[in-house]
Amino acid sequence: MTSIAAVVERAPVSPGADPRARENVLLLLLITPAIVVFSAFWLLPIARLVALGASGEAGIETYLSVLTNGRYASSLLQTLALSGLVTLTTLAIAVISGLFLVRQDFFGRSALVAVMTLPLAFPGVVIGLMVIMLGGRQGIVGDVSVALFGVKTVFAYNMVGLFVGYVYFSIPRVILTVMAAAEKLDIQLEEAARSLGATPPMVFRDVILPGLQPALISSGAICFATSMGAFGTAFTLNAGASVLPMLIYTEFTLNANIAVAAALSVVLGLITWAVLALARSFAGSGVSAAG
Repeated sequence: MTSIAAVVERAPVSPGADPRARENVLLLLLITPAIVVFSAFWLLPIARLVALGASGEAGIETYLSVLTNGRYASSLLQTLALSGLVTLTTLAIAVISGLFLVRQDFFGRSALVAVMTLPLAFPGVVIGLMVIMLGGRQGIVGDVSVALFGVKTVFAYNMVGLFVGYVYFSIPRVILTVMAAAEKLDIQLEEAARSLGATPPMVFRDVILPGLQPALISSGAICFATSMGAFGTAFTLNAGASVLPMLIYTEFTLNANIAVAAALSVVLGLITWAVLALARSFAGSGVSAAG
């Protein structure tokens, strides 16, 4: 079977043509399959989704209703607040745990790292079931609280349960990145700072955190985007329409409000895309400054 490169190589080229024309044609032929796949499986579906958002009775104003309608705006704000809090909490846990695991060698360290990264193998539904077993009506926390205080504590079916599930789901994705970045930190810079009189908090603030900054920004953005779009955990916990993915599901399946569901999906995608784009920009700036 004749290859594309061979066909281009044998193609006639006029004597006055640019020698790079043959290479440009080859590159165009090679990239064409990628363009076709990108258009068929991403560009066209996204364009259709955007068009659906303006296909309802309100037309293009459907997008505006996402911000002005009290129910939609409340869900959007709750999702943003939850994702932001999950991201900050996950980053704090990952920094402390990651630095400890990288710099301390003890028996069972490898097993502990494996356990902390175990949620990578779990879908959101399984995470939701684990939160129910922990803080549900028959959960461990409820049984312990009844034994100690005579009152059953149940948190699995509200925003607290979502927060716990999202943090548990996000920790392994962040801690692996933080550990990889922590292994590359220059210990001599920390020793030099201590020799100049810097206290441990100052060393952490002025030496360690700047070194981890690109990894924290990139992994934090991924954590935020994942939390914004997480559906399986919220669906399993039956958290209602308190977060945007559940609201999209409700509008699409129960209310058959396809235009609003599409508009909410587009807004959700734009927010996560903007956060990821900003993260790439700031992470790149951090790398340039460090260099």
